[in-house]
Amino acid sequence: MHINYTTFGEIEINGICYTHDIVIDDGKILKRNKKNSRALKGRYAHTPLTTTENIPWDCHTLIIGTGMYGSLPVSEDVHRLAEQKQVQLRLLKTGAAAELLARDPAKTNAILHLTC
Repeated sequence: MHINYTTFGEIEINGICYTHDIVIDDGKILKRNKKNSRALKGRYAHTPLTTTENIPWDCHTLIIGTGMYGSLPVSEDVHRLAEQKQVQLRLLKTGAAAELLARDPAKTNAILHLTC
C-alpha cells in the first residue's frame, strides 16, 4: 500500500486521491460513515469517533489518524472496546498515522480523519 498524505483534506493511496475520511479494513478503502456519531458533536465540538460507527476491529492494531492538527475526538467507548477486543489503538495525527500504516500494514486497520 503506497500512501501519500498530501495536504489538509486530501490523501492519496495507491494513486487514488480521497477527499473524505476513510476506513481501511484489511486493505479495502471505504468512506467513513460518521452519521451515527454526529449526535455527540455538541458534546465534543466536533463529530467524534464512537463505537456506533463501523470500526474495523479484526486486526492486531487499529491506527486512528486524528486529523492534521490532532482534533478528532475518540470517545471512551472506543478505548474500552479496543481493550476488550485486545486491539492496540494508535492515535496519531493523520500524517504520522499514514506513515506508520505505510511502513507496517500487516494485521493493521485504520481510520483516517483528513481535516482538522
